[in-house]
Amino acid sequence: MNKPIAIHWFRQDLRLSDNPAFYEASKESAVLPVYILDDVNSAEFKMGGASRFWLNHSLTSLKNSLDQNLSIYHGDPLEILLDLLGRFNIKDVYWNRCYEPWRIKRDTHIKEELIKLGVSVHTYNGSLLWEPWTIKKADGTPYKVFTPFYRRGCLQSKEPRDPLPNPNNTDLLRDTNNSLAVDDLSLLPSINWDIEMKPYWNIGEDGAHQRLEEFLKNGIENYKEGRNEPSKPFVSRLSPHLHFGEISPNQAWYAAMHKSEDINVDTFCSELGWREFSYSQLYFNPELPKKNLQSKFDLFPWDKDEKKISAWQKGQTGIPMVDAGMRELWLTGSMHNRVRMVVGSFLVKNLLLHWHHGERWFWDCLVDADLASNSASWQWIAGCGADAAPYFRIFNPITQGQRFDSDGDYIRTYIPELKSLPNKYLFNPWEAPQEELDKANIVIGEDYPRPIIDLKLSRQNALDAFKTLKKRDS
Repeated sequence: MNKPIAIHWFRQDLRLSDNPAFYEASKESAVLPVYILDDVNSAEFKMGGASRFWLNHSLTSLKNSLDQNLSIYHGDPLEILLDLLGRFNIKDVYWNRCYEPWRIKRDTHIKEELIKLGVSVHTYNGSLLWEPWTIKKADGTPYKVFTPFYRRGCLQSKEPRDPLPNPNNTDLLRDTNNSLAVDDLSLLPSINWDIEMKPYWNIGEDGAHQRLEEFLKNGIENYKEGRNEPSKPFVSRLSPHLHFGEISPNQAWYAAMHKSEDINVDTFCSELGWREFSYSQLYFNPELPKKNLQSKFDLFPWDKDEKKISAWQKGQTGIPMVDAGMRELWLTGSMHNRVRMVVGSFLVKNLLLHWHHGERWFWDCLVDADLASNSASWQWIAGCGADAAPYFRIFNPITQGQRFDSDGDYIRTYIPELKSLPNKYLFNPWEAPQEELDKANIVIGEDYPRPIIDLKLSRQNALDAFKTLKKRDS
């Protein structure tokens, strides 16, 4: 083999097609593909349990796609890359950029150290439609409101690049001495809670494209309205595939655009735009996962009731629409977006618990746990973020269920103990007449918990708490 050797460092781009860094590395060089699990620099932002489950199967899929030529490591990436440079004749290192603050800091340092050694470092955008720093207002400041960000900033900017093909005839190498097996990373949980989760997903690049094709065939035609109904198949379920880079947003964008140009496609593409907006917020506000973007919320009188936190996490609040969502999360590693708003509003407004509790729980339980989207979404629902839902907009979980799960299929799927209750009382079983409860063989407080709060009273308490912030502003 006379070709020079280049490292392609896989990160959040676990695919071969439309992978700019891998594509460019393959042009002139033999490629040593590596993946490094970095639990050193990530610190408190290391992947949660559900993400690690996904990563285990995604790496297995990627390794198969590379004919087993994926060298896997666990540790500090700089130390591992320096070791590889010492054992292989490598002059070039390629990677696709990541945008989390801790990764930017790490990658900047690694790049500087490699350049000092005479190694060329080539970085590309493989994760976003637009680089965060390219979408700004006319005065050079970042957008704080989604609609102008997307309509005026993104759509009037340069079009997203076309997807790249899978490189042909790539010469692949593997580190046969120090590379680990996927199992050596110990990504799967010891108590096997993931066994029930796995059938819900087809993990890997092939699975991502099958999911996209299924959505374009059966889901997108009713996406604008149907995406609000949690029991219906009108959502893409692409978010974990996008997060791990098994499919690129460019591939999803153009596949949808080629399908049609109707309102449903526009709505789907705008959801990809929300993902871009979240990354813009994180890029320009590195403290987004921790710090309220609206500082007045620093003085908000949050409650600290551990029993309520536990009941919310376990789906035992006694409010069916909330509990169904939290049980869906635990069982599948995901939650319908409409229901995410309902359970989030319930946590921060009805229970008056800090959004950090929700952000951390979702981080551990979601297979699509993404630092930008997770943080931005929780700040949005709490009312303290950019373009946030007003704090006084409090989702009523009863009416949300009646409107978007009118046939009760969603609640009955995840709360089977209520399946025999008529729809009239399915969303508020504590108000059902004793005769109806007896028919359904339900004892409130035994078979299903009593509500841990009074919805009407807790709503008023939330509004009163918000008024204290307004008084401080005046």
